[in-house]
Amino acid sequence: MMGSVFRFKEFEIDQAGCAMKINTDGVLLGGIAAQDQPLYILDVGTGTGVIALMLAQRFPEARIDAVEIDSSAAVAAHKNGISSPFSNRISVYHSSFEKYEAPVAYDLIVSNPPYFVNDLKSKEKRKEIARHADEDFFDVFLRKASAMLTENGSIWLILPVKQAEKVIVNAVLSRLYPSKVIHIYSDAGKPEFRQIVCLSFRNEPARHEHIYIYESQGVYTLSYKSLLKDFFLAF
Repeated sequence: MMGSVFRFKEFEIDQAGCAMKINTDGVLLGGIAAQDQPLYILDVGTGTGVIALMLAQRFPEARIDAVEIDSSAAVAAHKNGISSPFSNRISVYHSSFEKYEAPVAYDLIVSNPPYFVNDLKSKEKRKEIARHADEDFFDVFLRKASAMLTENGSIWLILPVKQAEKVIVNAVLSRLYPSKVIHIYSDAGKPEFRQIVCLSFRNEPARHEHIYIYESQGVYTLSYKSLLKDFFLAF
C-alpha cells in the first residue's frame, strides 16, 4: 500500500476521497460470496469498488453493476473499475439503492451495508451515511433486493451479529431464507464479531460455517490466507 492506493494481485484500489476505506469486512465478503456461474452481479454500497472488483476477478463471465450513494466514492469506484483488467464488465451508478432501477435481474447481490442502526451518529457526515442506517433500511433493502433477484439467485451480506439475526428474521417477509451463515471470529479466544449471511428463495435448513482470522497475534490462519491468496500480495 502506497499513499491512498491499495495494491492487489490483479488490480489496485485508490481510496482517495472515500469515507470508508478497505476493511476486513469487505474483503471477506468479496472472497466468500458465491453463486453458480452468475451472469449478473450487483454490489450495493460499493464504496471503493473493492468487492465489485474481487467478484469480477472470481467470476470472469459475469457483468457487475455497483451502486454508491456518496458522490466522491462513486467517482473513485468508477476510476478503480476502468483502470482494472475488468473495466468492460463493471458499471458504477451514483444513486441510492432505493432509487436505483435495475437493468436486469441479478444472480448474485452482495452488500457490506450500513449497520449501526440507532447507534450514535458519526461526527463526520459522509462516514455517517456510509456506516449508519435508519431503522427501516434493511426492510427496504430486502424488499428491493428480492424483487431484483433471479429465482435461483442469492443475496450475501456481512453484518455484526445483532443485525444479522434481525435481518434473518425480517427476510422471511420478502420470502428470503438463510441458506448459509458464516460466523467470523478474530481468533479462537474471542466471540464472533460478524456474520456473513446468504439469503435465497429456497426454504431449507441453513448450513453454518466458522472462520477465524488470526491463529495468534499477528499470525493469520491458513483458512483466512487460503481465502484471500488470489488477492493479497502478502499471501
